[in-house]
Amino acid sequence: MEMFHGTGVAMVTPFTAQGSVDYAGLDTLIDHLINNGIDYLVSLGTTGESATLSKEEKQKVWAFTAEKVNKRVKLVAGIGSNNTYEVVEAVKSFDTNGYDAILSASPHYNKPIQEGIYQHYKAIAEVSPLPIILYNVPGRTGSNMTAETTVRLAHDFKNIIGIKEASGNFDQFNQIMRDKPADFLFISGDDPVTLPMIALGAVGVISVVGNAIPRQFSDMIRLALSGDLVAARAEHYKFIEFTRLMFAEGSPGGVKTALKQLGVCGDALRLPLVQVSPSTADKIAVELKKIV
Repeated sequence: MEMFHGTGVAMVTPFTAQGSVDYAGLDTLIDHLINNGIDYLVSLGTTGESATLSKEEKQKVWAFTAEKVNKRVKLVAGIGSNNTYEVVEAVKSFDTNGYDAILSASPHYNKPIQEGIYQHYKAIAEVSPLPIILYNVPGRTGSNMTAETTVRLAHDFKNIIGIKEASGNFDQFNQIMRDKPADFLFISGDDPVTLPMIALGAVGVISVVGNAIPRQFSDMIRLALSGDLVAARAEHYKFIEFTRLMFAEGSPGGVKTALKQLGVCGDALRLPLVQVSPSTADKIAVELKKIV
């Protein structure tokens, strides 16, 4: 599973000012990321505002992305919901052409107990035609998938190959790293703490800020993975304020602002998300000039 080592980017979904998917912007974004050295892409994860896209829009975005990527890098599809039956049906009917894995977030809003989370992923694993990467992001879902549940799933299902961990809980990270199968991928889902997570044994990151600064961020990840933590730390410090601003008024508003400033795509979002304030946009521009 070394195909998912390094820097993955959870791509934004560009929209036109009228609110439709901006395929020209998506085309430019994909080239921007691949040409600047990222290792793999995630289409329609949380950063892609997947919650606001219809089933038909998702299918079109996935197909367009696979055709545009054209196997230049590995490609992951974000498929998740708090309705297990809905996820199972979406996974069963998913057109796998061009895709290498599925990233699926732990159910949101329902706040299931750990057995419910386990059974949710068990149902997905039993039907999935592709390997599955778990995604634990309690800040969005309202519930945490414990280290014990993660490790149980990792041992019980060979097609559950890794986890994108965004709990921010280093005690939990320690337990997963200690108890997981040797080939189970531990992936950072939280840009600001990716460097220390790699020091613990993470194989890389699925990044938001990498949309805007793919070359710089992936270079830092490569330094860390090669064991040069001193050089990686120096690069990490350069991104601290920029990364903070990416999330200061919600994601992906910050990174879409940066992408507009770079001329990659527009900064339109779909409600209930809104663009960042002019003062935050100005601060992003200042930090961006220091990096690129």
